[in-house]
Amino acid sequence: MKKEQEVEEDKKAKFLKIYANVPDALREDIIAIIDKKPYNWNTAFFEIANNSNLGQKILKALQELGII
Repeated sequence: MKKEQEVEEDKKAKFLKIYANVPDALREDIIAIIDKKPYNWNTAFFEIANNSNLGQKILKALQELGII
């Protein structure tokens, strides 16, 4: 069974792979709403790449939405 950290790294890797293929014109589109605040691809990338708590929440939301 995978450790929680490995699962998070897998989600992060999936997000980064998808992000790399998102056209620049779409990176301003909102992809998640966390605590009633909207986040676009660029903000999500920043938060996820920096392993912030908000990044973790965004990853969870994206997984629930079936994006990753």
